[in-house]
Amino acid sequence: MSALILALIAGAVVGLALGALGGGGSVLAVPALIYLLGFDPAEATTASLVIVTVTSLTALYAHARAGNVRWKAGAAFAAAGILPAALAGAAAARLPQTVLTLAFSAVAAFAAFKMLRPSSPAGDGAVRPARAAGTGAGLGALTGLLGVGGGFLAVPALVTVLAFEMQAAVGTSLLVITVNSLASLATRSGAAVSLDWAVIGPFIATAVLGARDGKRLASKVSGPRLQRVFAVVLLAVAAFMLVDVVT
Repeated sequence: MSALILALIAGAVVGLALGALGGGGSVLAVPALIYLLGFDPAEATTASLVIVTVTSLTALYAHARAGNVRWKAGAAFAAAGILPAALAGAAAARLPQTVLTLAFSAVAAFAAFKMLRPSSPAGDGAVRPARAAGTGAGLGALTGLLGVGGGFLAVPALVTVLAFEMQAAVGTSLLVITVNSLASLATRSGAAVSLDWAVIGPFIATAVLGARDGKRLASKVSGPRLQRVFAVVLLAVAAFMLVDVVT
């Protein structure tokens, strides 16, 4: 199968995840870029940030029109991650590719278990500023280091820390993803990483279209069911990457 067709298929799946779940697209984008399209981990994490930034902006617009974005709280949450994302993005270029791959597989497995055991919303509806800032900073660092937007962790964090309902958490997470990804990309702009735009361009195009379909899917299928399906996929990806590294 040609690289173009693989890029189109992978982009559609990534967009579907972002549109439906408000995250998780980059957790699929990075292994797809590495194992299907032949990118090395450094190239894949940078390309993933580009793909996820564009796709998240598109999905954010759709969710904003539907009233699912809490701009003030989301901006504060995202702001806490800007500096960590920039610092981690600069550090990622100096780490061995094996370390990045191992870290990525561990994060994917952790996210899968979190989705299989979703937390309940905070009962009192109280916002915990210190905890929210710490969570935002952690997501920013994750974005910069591994090239993931952090939405797969931002959604449960927004539900539990800021007591958002699911639809608002999905929409607002896209704002967090966009800000963190842009901050990380800013630090990588001078890195010696070449990107194959002939592959990335079609990947982005179908990801944007997939995000629109994902939003429609989310309105028809229950959130918990979508999360369980996605969690199983994540576990399979994490296991495959781990086996590939150790062997």
